[in-house]
Amino acid sequence: MALRYTPLTPLHEELGARMGPFAGWNMPIQYPAGVMAEHLACRAGAGLFDVSHMGQVLLHPLSGGVAEAATALEKLVPVDVAGLPAGRQRYAMFTTEAGGILDDLMVANRGDHLFLVLNAANAAAGIAHLGQLRGITVEPVTGRALLALQGPAAECALNALVPGVAEMRFMDAATLDSPFGALWITRSGYTGDDGYEISVPADQAVALARALLAVDGVVPVGLGARDSLRLEAGLPLHGQDITEATDPVAADLGWAIQKVRRTGGARAGGFPGAGPILAALAEGPSRRRVGLSPEGRAPMRAGTPLFAAETATAPVGEVTSGGFGPSVGAPISMGYVPADLTAPGTRLYGEVRGKRLPVTVVPLPFRPSTYKR
Repeated sequence: MALRYTPLTPLHEELGARMGPFAGWNMPIQYPAGVMAEHLACRAGAGLFDVSHMGQVLLHPLSGGVAEAATALEKLVPVDVAGLPAGRQRYAMFTTEAGGILDDLMVANRGDHLFLVLNAANAAAGIAHLGQLRGITVEPVTGRALLALQGPAAECALNALVPGVAEMRFMDAATLDSPFGALWITRSGYTGDDGYEISVPADQAVALARALLAVDGVVPVGLGARDSLRLEAGLPLHGQDITEATDPVAADLGWAIQKVRRTGGARAGGFPGAGPILAALAEGPSRRRVGLSPEGRAPMRAGTPLFAAETATAPVGEVTSGGFGPSVGAPISMGYVPADLTAPGTRLYGEVRGKRLPVTVVPLPFRPSTYKR
């Protein structure tokens, strides 16, 4: 299948990005400054990311207002959509009948309809999954790009171009007029830092990106640094840390399932996998995703088996994400281990190139978040 290109591709090439395939798209992996420099620049100032490969979808109710769309969506996700106020966004996930995670997504209430952002690799499947719902129209968004601006300087940089964004709080969603057309803006982020996601008309995307990059302290950031930033933030990556084989409770995402959807809640259950997921919430999971701090400088990457003792014969878990954390100055990993080995300070061993190396269970995130609450 031929690669797809975002509206910002010419700008990436002009900036000297090293491009590569990702989820069927030709995306910037890194720019000439390199992954380390991009990562640290985002933490110190602001990083601009092209996330136009992600799926943007509108859910319109056929009648009855946005509540109808919210009630319909709750048939596929374990989170409280009906209670999401206008102008607010929430993290959600599609679940399987067995309790696994088909995909994770963001859901925003835009007053008379819902706005969803789906992962690039699963966008088409997610849209097809939504098609089973009744009482709503599923509208894939075309003609728009999606940018993310993350870091402590993001608010000042974007507010200079789009006055009003500084008043937004973490997980707010708004539509604001600008010289670049109507912008659909949310304030959240995948880096652990304060920031925004900006849906912009495709023909204005390059102009908006250039205006932001002209602000002192704003740098372009590729997928390489995006991954190290989200790893430091302790956020799971679908396809690695969360899959159809992992349930939300084991994935340490139980916080995303509000009380109203849990056993005893006003709208308990009613989503795929409600039985095993609600049971895991009540009884606790048999395994859990944890932070891992390897000793020394050698990273423990995805696929590294984990052992309870240096001489143990059978692994007890596995690393699902790992690399070097530039902001923390050390290798960091995430993985799954049995529930009785999840206490911070627990010592395990990862097998790297035939050697058992010590690793310690630590709390997530590896670096405190700086969202604007």
